[in-house]
Amino acid sequence: MARPYSPGPKQFVFTAGDGDDEQVSVADPQEAYVAFSAFFRGRESDTYTVKDEPAGQRLVLMPRLGVISRIRDAGQPRTEHLKIDRANRYLPSAMLFFENGYAGLDHFGQWFSDLADLDAAPETRGAARAATFTTEAAAITEVARIWADSGYVDPSDQFYIFFDSRDVDDDRAERAELLKLIEFLGLERADAPAEAAPGEVWVRTDPRLVAECARW
Repeated sequence: MARPYSPGPKQFVFTAGDGDDEQVSVADPQEAYVAFSAFFRGRESDTYTVKDEPAGQRLVLMPRLGVISRIRDAGQPRTEHLKIDRANRYLPSAMLFFENGYAGLDHFGQWFSDLADLDAAPETRGAARAATFTTEAAAITEVARIWADSGYVDPSDQFYIFFDSRDVDDDRAERAELLKLIEFLGLERADAPAEAAPGEVWVRTDPRLVAECARW
């Protein structure tokens, strides 16, 4: 059961590019998610926006561009953008926003402050994202985020597998980022078995991986 908003209820405004707006008053994030899911699925639009006006925060979904943007107007204003490769990522992003606002999406993917950066090749985006992690602690946290989204530990406990059952054309930006971070951290990449999917990345277990992935 979702934790109720306190103080509650909480108000959100849903808007779409077709000019249709809807204001909701909800008791908890799950209720907000259900209301927005109906709004999102009930129309065809270039953009869908969730506004938390009291907090000065917005989430913008742009399915036709394959982009999600998050905006924080209050405090230290900031806008960041995320390239989405799979259509099933839009509604989960909304749930994270309903739960914890702008900060709830910190670990959702590769955020960039310049929208033009999303036009770069996936491998370029991944390398650029990896370069922003300059400490071991930050880099291992990012590796664990990627693993938590798509991976598992093999039954022998010898390997951490990333991009489970994925093809090489899937998750290209995150794979490029991961490979750079593996090099930066000095992790040991292993050959995947013949039966593994071609997009999987296998890494030998490491105490840092064990400790950080356990947090996820």
